[in-house]
Amino acid sequence: MRLTCLGTGSPESHPGRASSGYLLEVAGQRLLLDCGGGVVSRLIEAGLRPADIDQVFFSHLHSDHMMDFARLVHAHWDEGGQSDGRHLQVTGPAPIATITQRLVGAQGAFAFDLTARCELQGSKDVWVARGGQLPRPWPQPQIYEVEPGFILEGQGWRLTSCTVPHAQPHLICMAFRFDDSAGRSLVYSGDAALCPELEALAEGADLLLHWCYRHDEEAAPDFIRRMSPTPSEIGAMAKRIGVKHLALTHFRAAVDETEGLLQRMQSAGQAAFAGPVTMASDLLALDI
Repeated sequence: MRLTCLGTGSPESHPGRASSGYLLEVAGQRLLLDCGGGVVSRLIEAGLRPADIDQVFFSHLHSDHMMDFARLVHAHWDEGGQSDGRHLQVTGPAPIATITQRLVGAQGAFAFDLTARCELQGSKDVWVARGGQLPRPWPQPQIYEVEPGFILEGQGWRLTSCTVPHAQPHLICMAFRFDDSAGRSLVYSGDAALCPELEALAEGADLLLHWCYRHDEEAAPDFIRRMSPTPSEIGAMAKRIGVKHLALTHFRAAVDETEGLLQRMQSAGQAAFAGPVTMASDLLALDI
């Protein structure tokens, strides 16, 4: 099991961090956890193509977790990712099916582009030259809408999930746990306040990848304090539930722009946690 951080930033523009997105390679499959802005470019930098992705899992549907979804679907299709019948599988909360239709459906935002690529003679010629066959079908991602608590049995891995407090009631928000057949485990918090459900899901995990929007030194309004745990709070939780390795992610631009802040955040998490604390960065790869 191997995790590559493709996007470790926030909604803010940042030259060194794409928005949220993580590649999990497990049992010969490539799973993408969220797909925020810039993630597809990072995927390519990591040496892969969108057509190499087997499944996408959305923790929630904030834009910084799914802005590159349209690019992923379009590129997966344009590169021939479904030519062998292997359609991109997409799992996430409602309304991901509606969003997909509004992007690549017959009346979607990309319908004009897709019509041209399927019907213009020059586009047909290019498609055939690539090895495609006519008539060219439209993108057909397989969409599965799920509720928190869903369980999915993959080939050599198992996904369990729970609800986490973040943007309710406007968005459904989840955390995921992946366990492989060798007994290794990754938990991805998505964007999550501390909660009993996440603690139960992450107990004993080999790696907990947890968002860290706020640091211990800053003052914040009550809502932000309740919903955005600090490195020391996350570290204490990880220690309490027996996590072996903690990785913090989802950093704002100010974290990198303020001298020494990232290191102080790491130290605060480390002081509360018994194991190693990693500060995630784009293209960082972690073996689990």
